[in-house]
Amino acid sequence: MWLLAVIDETTRECLGIEVSRSFTAQDVMGVLQYLFAVRGSPRRIRSRPTLRVGTRGSEFVAKTVRRWPEPSDVKTLFIAKGSPWENGYIESAGGKLRDGLLNQELFLSMQEARWVIDHWRLDYNHHRIHSALDYQTPAAYAADCVLPASATPQPPEPSRVT
Repeated sequence: MWLLAVIDETTRECLGIEVSRSFTAQDVMGVLQYLFAVRGSPRRIRSRPTLRVGTRGSEFVAKTVRRWPEPSDVKTLFIAKGSPWENGYIESAGGKLRDGLLNQELFLSMQEARWVIDHWRLDYNHHRIHSALDYQTPAAYAADCVLPASATPQPPEPSRVT
C-alpha cells in the first residue's frame, strides 16, 4: 500500500491522502488537477522525486510532474534524496500519520484503508492544534487566510507539498 499525501505548507492542512497499490504519473497529476480545481493553483509544488510510483519508476514521475504544471506558471521544487529537513511539514505530518494511525492499524482492504485514513485526515485538519499556527487547527487557520468577499488567500505565496 502506497500513500500520496498533499500538504499545504502555509496552512499545514492535509489536502488529501490518496491510497493505492501503486501510483503512475497520471495518477499524481490527476490528484493535483483535482486539488487545483478545488483549492486554486499554488505558486509552487514541492515534492520528493524519490517516491516509488508505478512500474516506470520515480524518475519518470518526477520528470512528468516537473514538466506538467509549466503552462500554468506553477513552479516545482524537489527535495534532494536523503534531505528530509528540506520539507519538515510533510515529514511532521507523515510522522503523525505513522505514529497515530499506520503503526496501530491492520487494514483488511484498500477500501477500509481509504476510509480510515481519510477520517484521520479530517481529524488532523479539524481537531489537531499546531503550535506553529498559534495553537489553531489547520482548517481554522486556513479559514482565517481567506478574505470574506473572495476566495483569494491572504498569505503571499501558498504552496502545496506532495
